[in-house]
Amino acid sequence: MGKPTGFMEYNRQNNTEIPPLKRIKNFDEFHVPMSEEERRTQASRCMECGVPFCQSGMMIGGMASGCPLNNLCPEWNDLLYGNCHEQALMRLLKTNNFPEFTSRVCPAPCEAACTCGLNDSPVTIKENENAIIEYGYEHGLMDAKPPKVRTGKKIAIVGSGPSGLAAADQLNKRGHLITVFEREDHPGGLLMYGIPNMKLDKSVIDRKIEVMEKEGVVFQTGVNVGVDVKADELRKQFDAVILACGASHPRDINAPGREACGIYFAVDYLKRVTKHLRNPEFKDFIDAKGKNVMVIGGGDTGNDCVGSAIRQGAKSVVQLEMMPKAPEERRADNPWPEWPKVLKTDYGQQEAIAVFGSDPRIYETTVKEFIADKSGKLQQVKGVKLNWVKDETTGRMNMSEVKGSEYVMDIDIVLIAAGFLGSEDYVTSDFGVELTERTNVKTESGRYRTSEPGVYTAGDMHRGQSLVVWAIREGREVARAVDEDLMGYTFI
Repeated sequence: MGKPTGFMEYNRQNNTEIPPLKRIKNFDEFHVPMSEEERRTQASRCMECGVPFCQSGMMIGGMASGCPLNNLCPEWNDLLYGNCHEQALMRLLKTNNFPEFTSRVCPAPCEAACTCGLNDSPVTIKENENAIIEYGYEHGLMDAKPPKVRTGKKIAIVGSGPSGLAAADQLNKRGHLITVFEREDHPGGLLMYGIPNMKLDKSVIDRKIEVMEKEGVVFQTGVNVGVDVKADELRKQFDAVILACGASHPRDINAPGREACGIYFAVDYLKRVTKHLRNPEFKDFIDAKGKNVMVIGGGDTGNDCVGSAIRQGAKSVVQLEMMPKAPEERRADNPWPEWPKVLKTDYGQQEAIAVFGSDPRIYETTVKEFIADKSGKLQQVKGVKLNWVKDETTGRMNMSEVKGSEYVMDIDIVLIAAGFLGSEDYVTSDFGVELTERTNVKTESGRYRTSEPGVYTAGDMHRGQSLVVWAIREGREVARAVDEDLMGYTFI
C-alpha cells in the first residue's frame, strides 16, 4: 500500500460540478476533473484493507455489495497513487471492458461497500476509474489491438448494449469472427439512446465503437433481427448466436384516459431527444419547452427525464414516486456493507430545486386518471395518495389508496419511467427460446445456454432490468460459455 495513513490524512473530495443553473443551458457532461496531483491524493485514501468489499460483488439483502465485475479497486488505486498509470489501466481492463461507460453511469456499489465508508467517506473509486481510462485514451494506450490469430468461428450477437458489446469484445479478442446486429442507427443500446448526453456523452461511445471496429468487430445497424433477418438465417450463417436485446418492454400505467395524446414512455422520450441532439434534422422528438411535465417513476431513468425536460425549458416538472421517502441516513436494519437505502438527490432533482425552488418528487402517490380535453390532448392528471402497511405474516409491504386524498394537476406531458417487464416477444418467439415467468430468456441457473442449441443469452434479456456493470459481467461470462462450447476449452 502506497500511503498507509492516506485515509486518515485526507478527506474525500469529488470532482467539481458545473452549477445547476449554468449546466442546464446545454446537454454537455458537467463534471470537471481535478488535477492529477489531487486525484493521486484521493487514490491514496484507499487503505488496501484486508477484506476489500469494494470488489466482492456479493448479493447481500437482495442487493449487490461491491462491484459485480470484481474490479481490482485496491490494486489500481494504489497504482494510481504511485503514478503508475499504465499499470493501473492494465489492472482495470482485466475485469472491465468499458471503464469509460461505468465510470460515468454506474451508481458505484464499490463505493457503497468501501471500508472507509463504514466510519467516514468512501474512496472516490468511480472518479479514480474515470481518471485511469481517460489517461489511457489521452496517451494512446487504448488504440486498436486486433487479434493475431483467427479461429474461423463465426458468432452473431443480437443487441449492442453493454452485455452485447462485452461479449463481442471478449470473443473478438479470442480470435472469433463477430457480427453485432443492432436495430437502431448506431451501436450502444440503452447506453446510446436510454442515457442522456449530460450523463454519458455519445462521443465516448463512438470512440470505443471505432476501436472495436478496427479490431475486427462488424456492426450491422438498422437491422431488426426477428423482422428484417429471421432466426433461421442467423443460425445457418453462424456457429453461435447470442441474444442480448435487453429488457426493453416498458411497464405501462393502466389508468383511465391512458389513450390521451401527450403520454410517452421514458425510453422513447430519451431516445428521440438524443436523436435530435445528434442530428438536428431529426424533428420527430418530444419537446418539453413551455410544458408542465410529469415523470412517473423515481429511478435513474426518471431522474434523467427530469434533467432532460429542464434542459428543454419545461414550465414545471414533478416526479411521482409510489414508495415512501427514503431516510436521510442508514437505518439499523441496513448495515454496511449492504447497499445504503438512503435518500439520493440526483442531478436532475438538484436542477429542479435550483430552477423551481423545490424538490420535484411527490412520494407515496400514483395516477388515478389521465384527463384529456375535447381534442384528446392531455390536460390534467388526477393523483391519489398511497398508504403502505407491512403484512406481519409475509413481511411484504401492501399499499392502499388513502380515501379522500385525490388531487388534480395541470399536466401537458407525462413520461412513464416505471421500469421494464422483460424482453420483447417478437425476438424470443422467432428463436423459439423458453422464457421465465417474468418473460426473461430462460437458462439453467448461472448458465447462458438457452433451450435452443447454439443460442445463448445475456444481460437484461437474461436477468431482467439491472445495472450496466451486471450487463458487462454477463457479457463476459456468456463469451466464456460460447468459447468453451465452440473450442472445447477456454482461456477467456
